[in-house]
Amino acid sequence: MGDFYQNGIITTLHNLSRRPLEEMEQELQRFSEKRPMSLVLPSLYSELQGEALPHIIKELKGASYLGEVIIGLDRASEDEYRHALEFFGELPQHHRVLWNEGPRLQAIDAKLQEQGLAPRELGKGRNVWYCLGYALASGKSEAIALHDCDIVTYERGLLAKLIYPVANPSFNYEFCKGYYARVADGKINGRVSRLLVTPLIRALKKTIGNMDYLDYLDSYRYPLAGEFSFRRDVINDLRIPSDWGLEIGVLSEMKRNYATNRLCQVDIADIYDHKHQDLSLNNDQGGLSKMSIDISKAMFRKLATYGVVFNEETFRSIKASYFRIALDFVETYKNDAEINGLKLDIHQEESAVELFSENIMKAGDRFLNSPMEKPFIPSWSRVQSAIPDIFEQLREAVEADHEEFLNQ
Repeated sequence: MGDFYQNGIITTLHNLSRRPLEEMEQELQRFSEKRPMSLVLPSLYSELQGEALPHIIKELKGASYLGEVIIGLDRASEDEYRHALEFFGELPQHHRVLWNEGPRLQAIDAKLQEQGLAPRELGKGRNVWYCLGYALASGKSEAIALHDCDIVTYERGLLAKLIYPVANPSFNYEFCKGYYARVADGKINGRVSRLLVTPLIRALKKTIGNMDYLDYLDSYRYPLAGEFSFRRDVINDLRIPSDWGLEIGVLSEMKRNYATNRLCQVDIADIYDHKHQDLSLNNDQGGLSKMSIDISKAMFRKLATYGVVFNEETFRSIKASYFRIALDFVETYKNDAEINGLKLDIHQEESAVELFSENIMKAGDRFLNSPMEKPFIPSWSRVQSAIPDIFEQLREAVEADHEEFLNQ
């Protein structure tokens, strides 16, 4: 059971009473009459063959308050797209699968590339961006939730809690971030959040001073959670990174576009576990190593927009401060694990800290050496300004794919 303590500058909504799911879903059903709801699922085709996604689909069948499910399908051939239509066909809600490698959506991407408006790299950010564009194109929802497809401990109560704050007409929240304890199988997980993001935020406060933006990021209990929800009008002006900086980028955009009293976080699960990324000690182009570089760059870029000036000496100071703070956190988590009878490998924890400290310097070097880098995918309002009928094109392409292959 969570506590009721409010810390930071955003509202925290706790799990205090173990409220029955049926009761909450009945409320959501009533809310849906005024504020229709959608769910976005960014998915790799390989996840259809894993253990998590089939269970997620089974759970989602009971979420009758959902009016639409939008699935972004990456890395799928024609046969695999056809299989995906069958796989997601079990959903009773209206749903569409965006075949991102299909010729129709590739043609739209090529048009956007010609005008410098398309995502520059493959990945979750690109997938989410197209799904959000389709949510605008379909016009079927006013409240939208998004969560990953690799949650092996998934229960549909997670979705109900996640979307409730933005679906409730009497609440004024535009955005809600999910949080949870990353504890499963007797271990404390979530290394990047625990050992990179939080100590890096604290190190930045020490080296460049207190800033409202850093206090804001520090208010989130799990800033890298892939689960969030928002009202439809948020999408129009949202600029997100296409790399692993997606979650930090979204939080940064919310801080820029809305007052903090319009933002909240909510406890959505007692137990949460998903597919774990490899640390990738010898490869900074993959796994948690690349993730740590992308996340650090996202934070440095945002701070630069607030007027913070970085140089090599600054990054050396940040790295040194981070390293000491992160090692102290290792001791803190060791004690937390021990009192709860959990496992925590000190060697692995400190190896991660050493890698992340190196990658903070790499992120700093890349930030300094690529001053003309375009870090964000353009907002959909800009895309529509350049191509006024883009939503019609997107909707027609998805519908044409759906009809052609479903009727074969």
